[in-house]
Amino acid sequence: MTDRRTLSVPDGLEGERLDAALARLFGLSRTRAAELVGAGDVLVDGEPATKSDRVHGGARLDVTLPSPADPVQVIAEPVPGMRIVHDDDDVVVVDKPVGVAAHPSPGWTGPTVVGGLAAAGYRVSTSGAAERQGVVHRLDVGTSGLMVVAKSERAYTALKREFRERTVEKIYHALVQGHPDPLRGTVDAPIDRHPTHDYKWAVVADGKPSVTHYDTLEAHRAASLLEIRLETGRTHQIRVHLTALRHPCVGDLTYGADPTLAARLGLSRQWLHAVRLAFEHPSTGERLELTSDYPQDLSAALERLRAEA
Repeated sequence: MTDRRTLSVPDGLEGERLDAALARLFGLSRTRAAELVGAGDVLVDGEPATKSDRVHGGARLDVTLPSPADPVQVIAEPVPGMRIVHDDDDVVVVDKPVGVAAHPSPGWTGPTVVGGLAAAGYRVSTSGAAERQGVVHRLDVGTSGLMVVAKSERAYTALKREFRERTVEKIYHALVQGHPDPLRGTVDAPIDRHPTHDYKWAVVADGKPSVTHYDTLEAHRAASLLEIRLETGRTHQIRVHLTALRHPCVGDLTYGADPTLAARLGLSRQWLHAVRLAFEHPSTGERLELTSDYPQDLSAALERLRAEA
């Protein structure tokens, strides 16, 4: 069963990409919106279009929507290795292991932070979509480290504002191939979905503003250890920006890392860890600062690299 809709593009979406406009109008993911366009289920003023076409206020959209899918369910499932590093009435901060998603999503059948908290008896904020209630930011499945989840509605609102206003300090350590030049710098380059591979992201001219600061902590023969501070929080931002510098995270095969180096260091994922998180507590107003040690696989790879020197 399908649902056919005809509507005009609101003036507020003037200049948006078609897939982004559809996502906002119908509550779809950008990927799902792009799939509808690619399948010919979207006409703009009666004509086929591409996902990257810009829409204009007043343009007529004819959209054929699929029947609603079953909602993604949160499964309360213990997450081995997920550690609670802070817990109070408003927030819970976890140290997320690799291989764990922030929340359930279509096609993901593995463990999630939200499901792990539910299994441990935590009640989180009911704000946000059902499958990601309380989630105010995310880490990639293949990235480990600190992640905060809101427990109260007040905390959810306050933390979303802090992330939006870029007052949250998010510090990562990344082991990257080669030696960045200069050793300290800033990447200010817009990011959006990759033009040909929807599972990846890329620096593209009409993407969302994205800013990453980096500083070299250690330089070794084959790779360098960087400290990274994010101003923005785009999907895969660090991985995309480092790849744009031609220094991808060691082990990040999705973004062109050398598999030989990853194997030599015993890595089966990207060397990227969220080591520090600091934000204003929603109730007390005091600055809460938390840190996380490297997990065993990243620590062992770094020691192998140091030993090679």
